[in-house]
Amino acid sequence: MSADLIGLLVLAAVFLVATVRPVNMGALALVAAFVVGTTVFDVEVADVLGGFPASLFVILVGVTYLFALAKNNGTVDWIVHAAVRLVGGRVSLIPWAMFLVAGAITAIGAVTPAAVAIIAPVAMSFAVRNRINPVLMGFMVVQGATAGSFSPIGVFGVITNGVVADNDFDAFPLRLFLGSLVTALVMCVIAYVVLRNRDLDGGRLDREAVGADLSSAAMAASGAATRTPVTGTPDALVERGERLRRSGGRGGEADTTADDAPTPTLDLQRSLTLAGLVLLAVLALAFGLDVGFTALAVAVVLTLVFPASAKGAVDKVSWGTVLLIGGIVTYVALLDEQGTIDRFGDAVAGFGTPLLAALVICFIGALVSAFASTTGILGTLIPLSVPFLLAGEIGTVGLVVALAISSSVVDCSPFSTNGALVVANSEPAQRDRIFRSLMILGMGLVVVAPLVTWLALIVTTS
Repeated sequence: MSADLIGLLVLAAVFLVATVRPVNMGALALVAAFVVGTTVFDVEVADVLGGFPASLFVILVGVTYLFALAKNNGTVDWIVHAAVRLVGGRVSLIPWAMFLVAGAITAIGAVTPAAVAIIAPVAMSFAVRNRINPVLMGFMVVQGATAGSFSPIGVFGVITNGVVADNDFDAFPLRLFLGSLVTALVMCVIAYVVLRNRDLDGGRLDREAVGADLSSAAMAASGAATRTPVTGTPDALVERGERLRRSGGRGGEADTTADDAPTPTLDLQRSLTLAGLVLLAVLALAFGLDVGFTALAVAVVLTLVFPASAKGAVDKVSWGTVLLIGGIVTYVALLDEQGTIDRFGDAVAGFGTPLLAALVICFIGALVSAFASTTGILGTLIPLSVPFLLAGEIGTVGLVVALAISSSVVDCSPFSTNGALVVANSEPAQRDRIFRSLMILGMGLVVVAPLVTWLALIVTTS
């Protein structure tokens, strides 16, 4: 067996083992990089460590640290309240409020499971109380969180743009974000039109005597929004989601009352935090400053000015995600350094026409992401696509955006972390039907998303 084949099989094994066992994929990938590098490719440990993505590390730590500060000082609390207040007393707009809240939280640096864990308990409670289709509500929460993650300071956006830049292509953060956002909006509009007046059995909803107490709901939302970010394995996240469902999605995991919580106001600290987030986006997009160091600078200034609210913020950095992407990128860098990536890319390009190869890669991204880590897929498949991207027959922007969308919209699958959190936060009597509905939606998107994005973003631009 060739060294290239062993390296690729080990990579596939890393995804498989981390999917079925409670181990961080990044930690597993780092061990695999050490073992494969020193035994199969006969390289020094220093050479293996040379592939560690230091720039991505700084970016991920910076943006998630800044988000942790925003949670600690109540800025996220204020954002949740503001979004809920936007819909007034209109029940029909509650799903869109949840979409906006989830998107806003991930757009400022939260990882998607943390955002879904914050919003899902509140959103699914809204759905029951106001007779909103729970599948629609869960779907919109997940898609909102996914779309926001591709912002220039969102985790998916940071990872994708970083991997693109590391492979000597020009980054396109705004087009990536807009592509993801437009896709999520279109899918949610379709889901809203089809599902808003339907129950779980497909019948029409009876909305008589439906009333929404958005004031108390906003209090519950604000309590949930200030909770510690959730990271870990899908099983741990589902278990946490079950505890949150039992507690009503409030600030703690005990059954506390959130209705007495004060309404958050936009005080000096929160105003400066919002200004810092806006400044980060402007400096990164308009002036090209490094996102990671800029985010850290904003966070450090906020810490110096308001030290009390910074207590414990470092502990809330998404270290699990940092480890995951660091390990995956290190292993892929090892394969790249040994020429495995180039040879695999040439083999994929030789599979047929470059257009067909692009479609295969999008399908692989969607299928694997529906069961495993979207973060890991983004860090893996883009480098594997580089060889036939260099041939010039496929546009870099079209393929990367199509791959990003195909790999992320399937996160509503109940086999993924986000979909599992939605199921866990559902009413027990509805859980089986919600699971089946999300499975159908997720598996349908595994087929439809690659085809549609391939046609819209790759075929039309090639």
